[in-house]
Amino acid sequence: MFQKYFKRQEADDKTTETNINSTNSYLKFADDPEKAWSVVGSSQVFKEVKVACNEPKQEGHVRVVCISDTHNVPMLGTLENIPQGDILIHAGDFTKRGKIHEVEKFNKFLGSFDHPHKVVIAGNHDIGFHEESAQRLHHLNFVPEAEVKAVLTDCTYLQDSEVEILGLRIYGSPWTPVFYDWAFLKHRGDAINEIWKKIPKDVDILVTHGPPLGRGDVVNFGKTHAGCANLLDIVQNYVKPRYHIFGHIHEGYGCSSDGRTTFINASTCNHLYRPVNQPVVFDIEVNDRTLKNDDSE
Repeated sequence: MFQKYFKRQEADDKTTETNINSTNSYLKFADDPEKAWSVVGSSQVFKEVKVACNEPKQEGHVRVVCISDTHNVPMLGTLENIPQGDILIHAGDFTKRGKIHEVEKFNKFLGSFDHPHKVVIAGNHDIGFHEESAQRLHHLNFVPEAEVKAVLTDCTYLQDSEVEILGLRIYGSPWTPVFYDWAFLKHRGDAINEIWKKIPKDVDILVTHGPPLGRGDVVNFGKTHAGCANLLDIVQNYVKPRYHIFGHIHEGYGCSSDGRTTFINASTCNHLYRPVNQPVVFDIEVNDRTLKNDDSE
């Protein structure tokens, strides 16, 4: 059997539970990811993650295939032989500017895969899915949000909403901290925290477009953290999903675990918008609603 490994720093204590900063003192620096990470980083656990690729699916499990940030670029082989699975998840930025012809192209792209279930969220580039941003940025090419969404027929689209598939609760949200002038942006701190507070507790799979602080969030320019501190807090201290899937920071592709949640940056494109990263595949047990994921043994 073949296993694909994404290696990250292992915790000194080798425990399976996260040593969470219970005071959440880093949140007072939520508007400054680097400063927030300087406070919380030393308390974070990073464990090696084993992700299934070509091995047979485990009995009693659902196979999930994750991609993100495809930006409607030609896949050039990266996704031509996408692994089979029960659920295909796309974590946003499936277009470059979110125009309706791009969404039509993406929907056709989705239709070329025969996964029984497909779950999609938008990202900051998918402007047409956010009425306010589309009116501002698409100008004369503006198409109402409802019409753009109606084109996306070959998947379940989530926008601050939840779906249950094959016994798994999946919640999706497109928002990220403010980054230039795109769609689905909220200021760090209280504003974006109001979005994260909508996420229900104990979902099995959380899908957000952007990463939490410190997990697949380092950008090449300046080698700085760009993840959301409030999202890290909500994920580790309240929602506690078994898997958290995201993209947005292309160069953050890879996986890590804090011993309870497996974090997956599934960005397909690298920072040069070249589709070089393979889909991430994992098997999740259906009937185990404990907060310990399948990779924490």
